[in-house]
Amino acid sequence: MGDKNKGKTKQDDSTWDHCVKVGDGKKMQCKHCNNSYWGGVFRIKNHLAQTRKDVAPCKNVPNEVCDVFKQILGESNKKEDDVVSCDGENERDLKTKMMLGGKNRVNTLNTLWKKGDREGVCKDICRFLYANALPFNLVKSPYFKIMLESVASFGPGFKPPSYHEARCTLLKKEVEAIKTYLLEKYKVEWKKTGCTLMSDGWSDGKSRSITNFLINSPRGTVFLKSVDTSGIIKSADNLFLLLDSVIEEIGEDNVVQVVTDSASAYVKAGEMLMAKRKKLFWSPCAAHCLNLILSDIGDISIHKDTICKARKVTVYIYRHSWVLNLMRTHTKGRELIRPGATRFATSYLTLNSLEENKIGLRAMFGSEEWQRSNYSRKAEGEKVMNIILADSEFWAAIKYCLKSIVPLVKVLRLVDGDAKPAMGYIFEAVDRAKDQIARNYNGIQKHYKLIWDIIDERWALQLHRPLHAAAYYLNPRFHYNPEFNAYYEIKRGLYETIQKMCPSPLERESVDKQLDLFHNAESMFGIDMVIQMRNKKQPALWWESFGGGCKELQNLAVRILSLTCSATGCERNWSTFDQVNIYF
Repeated sequence: MGDKNKGKTKQDDSTWDHCVKVGDGKKMQCKHCNNSYWGGVFRIKNHLAQTRKDVAPCKNVPNEVCDVFKQILGESNKKEDDVVSCDGENERDLKTKMMLGGKNRVNTLNTLWKKGDREGVCKDICRFLYANALPFNLVKSPYFKIMLESVASFGPGFKPPSYHEARCTLLKKEVEAIKTYLLEKYKVEWKKTGCTLMSDGWSDGKSRSITNFLINSPRGTVFLKSVDTSGIIKSADNLFLLLDSVIEEIGEDNVVQVVTDSASAYVKAGEMLMAKRKKLFWSPCAAHCLNLILSDIGDISIHKDTICKARKVTVYIYRHSWVLNLMRTHTKGRELIRPGATRFATSYLTLNSLEENKIGLRAMFGSEEWQRSNYSRKAEGEKVMNIILADSEFWAAIKYCLKSIVPLVKVLRLVDGDAKPAMGYIFEAVDRAKDQIARNYNGIQKHYKLIWDIIDERWALQLHRPLHAAAYYLNPRFHYNPEFNAYYEIKRGLYETIQKMCPSPLERESVDKQLDLFHNAESMFGIDMVIQMRNKKQPALWWESFGGGCKELQNLAVRILSLTCSATGCERNWSTFDQVNIYF
């Protein structure tokens, strides 16, 4: 002991009055809080001084002792030289230089010991993930890191939240925090860009009827609240009162449009909303309308028969594990898309995946393995095999159906995605899809006329709105295209939109004059850089950057072109809502 104490200073001796070695001497235990730490006396000094430097502060240390160690650490100009290892040796003599990645790096015993600790901690964290079947991408969440840093900062003795706190107390506080902080933060942007109120209904794990309300803007989609409507008859009057109260909560001036599904009660409620709130638009969900178009097309005999056969094939293959494994062997691991129960687009995605895997499927049912198996001799297996190998009309029908569907699925992906606000694109996208369908059938009208009639009926009665026409007119990507044609329907939609959103006659006059500047590419609209960015910037951002010389028109264009067209953001969060709502 005498030899080991030779390297100690007087300060070090005073530190030993407040700590002891533990176990093999690699840990130090504080006498005040009984917590143990890896490393030398220097960590204990910081622990007692409550500096939070690489160690949790001692909660039981007397104030006078804490002040002494703060003074000791403050007066020390050579902290690293003063650190004494657990064996009493100066840590400076124990440093080793290691080459890592071509650079010299100094690792102290402290660092090496912490590496051993980290592996154990990581094992505990990962064991929690494994035991509860949690997805691995949780570790990529920014909240995962924040959580661990909070726990580490608290130090030993942290008591985790109880079941009741996580389920009720803290959940309610988090909801309130979102309302008071995040919503206020979003409202600042809504005043400039406007927003879309989205509403959709669903049933939770308790079979309650829940109506969700979300708000979409260029900043993203934010959840507002859910309402239990189990005891409410979903009549037009009740839906109107519900939507109207939510608009009042958000602020009428912030809401440009309300998007719901196209059920008759919602249609009537939307009309009542627009009658009361003159600046507001109601629009049916574009994704829902397109899904109904696909449903209507699916009732055409050739489409219906082909989808029915495709369903038989996929159901049979995925119902039998041996057959499924044989298919994967011949398709080189590629899967078939199976039809969904409610989204009709998936039926056509199934047809497309069958077409893509045609060679592999035919090879599978023609293979010796299939012929030798018991499945090939059963009636159900023979039917599926005949569809794939002997029914030549099946493959021709798939190609025929896809000619009319693929262009519409592209439109559905546009309005169903979050990559960019779709309002400025949907009008042109529907027209382009119709033209592509006609070209796919080589311009033979008898092949595509029925498809066009179905699209036009849904588009005219449900989907086409003044906002869509106005957004098309104000989108610089289309407006300056040589093929752009502002025919009567588009102009009427534009001016109806202006009339609703600009109630002041003076403001309307200003917008009308500024429309001429925009149309003729005059003033700033004619600058080379502005022209260059027409097809490169999102329409709303283009107006925000270059429309400053036409302030009234700029404000109008930004608010229109920042809008979404669908309420599918509600559907993508159903599982999250279920977790939250089941406890309220």
